[in-house]
Amino acid sequence: MKITKISLYDLELPLHQPYLLSRGRTFTKFDSTFVKIETDEGITGWGEVCPWGSTYLPAFAGGVRAALAEIAPQLLGHDPREVEKMNRLMDRVLSGHVYAKAGIDYALWDISGKAAGQPIHALLGGAETKEVPMISSIHVDSPENMAADVERWRNLGYRRHSIKVGESVDGDIARIRHLTEFRQSDEIFDYDANGGWNPWEAIQVMNAVRDTDAWFEQPCLTYEECLTVRQQTSQALSLDECITGVREVVRAISDRSCDVVNVKLARVGGITRARWIRDICLEFGIPMMLMDMAGTVTNDSVVAHFASTLPENRCIGTWSCQDMVSVDSAPGQGARNVNGRLTVPEGPGLGHEPDEDILGTPFLVVK
Repeated sequence: MKITKISLYDLELPLHQPYLLSRGRTFTKFDSTFVKIETDEGITGWGEVCPWGSTYLPAFAGGVRAALAEIAPQLLGHDPREVEKMNRLMDRVLSGHVYAKAGIDYALWDISGKAAGQPIHALLGGAETKEVPMISSIHVDSPENMAADVERWRNLGYRRHSIKVGESVDGDIARIRHLTEFRQSDEIFDYDANGGWNPWEAIQVMNAVRDTDAWFEQPCLTYEECLTVRQQTSQALSLDECITGVREVVRAISDRSCDVVNVKLARVGGITRARWIRDICLEFGIPMMLMDMAGTVTNDSVVAHFASTLPENRCIGTWSCQDMVSVDSAPGQGARNVNGRLTVPEGPGLGHEPDEDILGTPFLVVK
């Protein structure tokens, strides 16, 4: 089997309502890029890359498209089923920019699954579950409004919530105390600063609420800052934005700097590289949250396949973007939110095909 054609599409994803993160970051839409890889045997694979704007991570839509335009011509004529070899080829063609390479990696796994007549999760070792618990995302607001938002997601079946903090020390202490009292016994509340605190702010907030059962995610921007916070606080800690690959995971385990790892598949380069992280975390008993950056049901389906391969006691849950955006790339197909759980597709490969009428005309075709 050989790659004969690669097409790239861009798709704007307006949000149903503005989304607020720490440090005053506001988002009203996302900008997604779709990858379609065609082969000489008539099998087609799909991938999607959708950074969370340009201020969340060192990734942005323009960078995705420039990187893919550089890489795509060099993949023609190669066997897409050789995913490890193809990832090494992409690294030789372009250093870094692993977030852009994730879209191609997803499409390679889609083709591999279709060629084998198996869903992606079967190629990854087998699914432990047919549905993955979902995590809501509660953006920064007043404590009362955030509690109301939790209640809204709770009524949709969610029992795990990512509570955004990182606005101000006093304000965040008030949010955490109010929402901790609001938490029900079977719920998980993760207070996520998305790197919005400096170490002094994080230490103040976390020590002020150490009498609660609150746990925290990515308090500061860098690994070194998070490690400083870890050494001066007592709560459980998850690392997210500073986990960019397997080396960072190995370092975190060695330093005992976290209790949970949040793996964003696109941020670490796709399924192929995320698989290494999964296996290391399982070996060392580190629970994981698994998600992509942003996007549509196409990205959610990738995550559903991957997350389903974790034992239940090692998967805290996944976050889905499809309910936040007003565009559906594959209506009625793929992984879907059913009562706060993400269904795992069972068809070959990804288990769905994006609607090309929705995607429109590709902005680049190489063949």
